[in-house]
Amino acid sequence: MLTFLVWCVVLIFCWPLAIIALVLYPIVWLLLLPFRILGVAVDGVLDLIWAIFTLPGRLVRKIA
Repeated sequence: MLTFLVWCVVLIFCWPLAIIALVLYPIVWLLLLPFRILGVAVDGVLDLIWAIFTLPGRLVRKIA
């Protein structure tokens, strides 16, 4: 919502810049999409490693 409001303000003050932003936004989003997917994958792997390393401690805590 904030992005849309900023775009409306830019449209009022400098409409050519707003039109260029409107055209370039989907292209930039598509270019950044692989990095977002990679970030999700890396986050999942790090969470898995963290769970594997903390599993013995959680098991001992649950038994005691």
